[in-house]
Amino acid sequence: MRPYRDVATLAGAQIACFLLLTHLEPNFFLTHLYQSVLYIAILVLLFYMEDRWAYMIAMMASVVWLGLAYESGILGGAVRQLSQLRSAGLPANLVGIAALTTAVLAALMIASCSRHWMKEYSGLGKLRSTFLVSFGIVAVYYGTLLRFFWDMIPNA
Repeated sequence: MRPYRDVATLAGAQIACFLLLTHLEPNFFLTHLYQSVLYIAILVLLFYMEDRWAYMIAMMASVVWLGLAYESGILGGAVRQLSQLRSAGLPANLVGIAALTTAVLAALMIASCSRHWMKEYSGLGKLRSTFLVSFGIVAVYYGTLLRFFWDMIPNA
């Protein structure tokens, strides 16, 4: 049994949530589609058994996504949306459920990847180089995604 099946399952679930959001929020189709690209890359890294990179990138991407979702109010809006379950329409409720599911999956991804990292790579002296390269990848990815999203906002 491969030890990273749980990480691959969580990445696949994240992709499914983002693809569901492309259907529920057609105005943000490209944004949600591009959000799934990093998780597809994580699956490719796992397929080629580059799990060291997949673990670190998945942890960082999940932390950044949770931070951005919190700062932008997506998580707060999803909680408010679900608290008013009966008054809102079905698509709005599904968007809230998908956003909260994505947040839970991101937290599970952080926990799972950090557990795998500590078990498989702790003490091997690869933390700094893996962290710095992964940080650069995630920073460029989310910087590009934020720039694209910012350009979609009218009068920004």
